[in-house]
Amino acid sequence: MLKIRLKKKCKKLCHAVIAGICISGSLLTTSLLAAELGYPEKEELTFGFIKLTDMAPIAIAYEKGFFEDEGLYVTIEAQANWKVLLDGVIDGRLDGAHMLAGQPIAATIGYGTKAEIITPFSMDLNGNAITVSNEIWAQMKGNIPKQADGKPVHPIKADALKPVVEKYLDAGKPFNMGMVFPVSTHNYELRYWLAAGNIHPGFYAPHKGDTSGKINAQALLSVTPPPQMPATMEAGTIYGYCVGEPWNQQAVFKGIGVPVVTDYEIWKNNPEKVFGITKAFSEKYPNTTIRLTRALIRAAKWLDENDNANRPEAVKILSQSNYVGADREVIANSMTGTFEYEKGDKRAVPDFNVFFRYNATYPYYSDAIWYLTQMRRWGQISEDKPDSWYKDVAAKVYRPDIYMAAAQSLVADKLLLKSDFADLVDEDGYREPQKHFIDNIVYDGTAPNDYINKFKIGLKAGDKL
Repeated sequence: MLKIRLKKKCKKLCHAVIAGICISGSLLTTSLLAAELGYPEKEELTFGFIKLTDMAPIAIAYEKGFFEDEGLYVTIEAQANWKVLLDGVIDGRLDGAHMLAGQPIAATIGYGTKAEIITPFSMDLNGNAITVSNEIWAQMKGNIPKQADGKPVHPIKADALKPVVEKYLDAGKPFNMGMVFPVSTHNYELRYWLAAGNIHPGFYAPHKGDTSGKINAQALLSVTPPPQMPATMEAGTIYGYCVGEPWNQQAVFKGIGVPVVTDYEIWKNNPEKVFGITKAFSEKYPNTTIRLTRALIRAAKWLDENDNANRPEAVKILSQSNYVGADREVIANSMTGTFEYEKGDKRAVPDFNVFFRYNATYPYYSDAIWYLTQMRRWGQISEDKPDSWYKDVAAKVYRPDIYMAAAQSLVADKLLLKSDFADLVDEDGYREPQKHFIDNIVYDGTAPNDYINKFKIGLKAGDKL
């Protein structure tokens, strides 16, 4: 288990904090804001993460001293996989973690491990891609329109993959692809892209004990931990995968595969990871919860400010073995405003990773509801639910009240500007209907059942396997 221990400015936090904080023998008076917020009830914390570039807000909050500014002394531990990470938060070994957005939602409704997990902070937008092996790319390429310079027209739809999948199936060969976890964005994005190209990714039937997700599937999706994706594909176990960075760019650098589409092209500015804690933690340590949220908001702002000017420094930090541990050049290939598809085909994608702009850090109810619609679409939710159920679950898991308390206190403390949160003043938690999907289907989070019924492939009202 990799651990990162915070370099404390003092060996011990003076507990006579009513008067001030003891740092290297000097007495610093606390701000009025600190008194208003209250001191953290729990000062020493352990956070978990998976080796992906979108864990960056945690790393930056640590490295830039934002956690320490809040009186929080943090240990950060890399986790083996998403299940180990979730279990660590549930059993208290971890106080919080970089999580798949679907994990707190699934835990709350009892899909998999039952637990009350909340999120006061959405960690990022976008950041994933779908990669196929060189062998599959060679077969797809002829099905893709070309630009004047001979390079493929993007976005590449799964229509180009469909004849390849059909050829494998006709030959009696299963078409295997990888994703990182059953309730991950990657699973739903890969399914969304495949289904939009009329390739069935399969159903789940938990009420029958079937959690494989392969019922009626033309493409068979299975779980592989993110850092193992390139090697698993190189070994021929899977023909492609959906994963976060840097593991798509790693395939390009190793010369073993081609990223064909980013999640930005599947759903523009889609929510990706969240920071998850137990509901019990938030209730037992309310000041600590607001303070860790403050630190993460500041980190996200730092990552995006001045048109991503800090990204090269962030890449250097993330390349360390105790964080992501990939080569700096591999991480930079996507995190500094570009993305490389086929080797040599590097294109400008300034919003491939978004950490703060477009209200990226705000936990929208409608984001949570989108995940629930996909769980229902693919059978992880076995039966119909009324729209009110979707909204109630979202409100249990996503906590904009905690987020706004943190944001308002940062403005009061002059650490961020009021304009940084101007769009959130009258926010009701629901984004305007979103139109930028690869299949042009519009998503309105206030009408989840209407949305589910729009899809050609997937369960609809009244359907049950």
